[in-house]
Amino acid sequence: MSKTRCRLNWCLAGAALSLLTVSGCQTWVAGMTLPSGHYLEHPPQFFPQSPDFPLPRELARQEETAVAAPIGGPVIGLPPQVPPAGVVPVAPVPP
Repeated sequence: MSKTRCRLNWCLAGAALSLLTVSGCQTWVAGMTLPSGHYLEHPPQFFPQSPDFPLPRELARQEETAVAAPIGGPVIGLPPQVPPAGVVPVAPVPP
């Protein structure tokens, strides 16, 4: 019975050791955490390059507006000035 139990313990220890070496988890060796050997099997990640201007529809609309704007068209004047609060506007005196 003792030999059977001893053999069973050695088999369990061997199975546990082989399971730990095959599992591919991170290992801690001499104060360093090292990755598993399976990290090369993963596909590389791809991040597409972002465009120069992140809002393409807005950029297209701005370009359309710039092309459609008349060059040398009518100049629109500024609106009349509003007097500050509390000041009563005085009517201009005719000459």
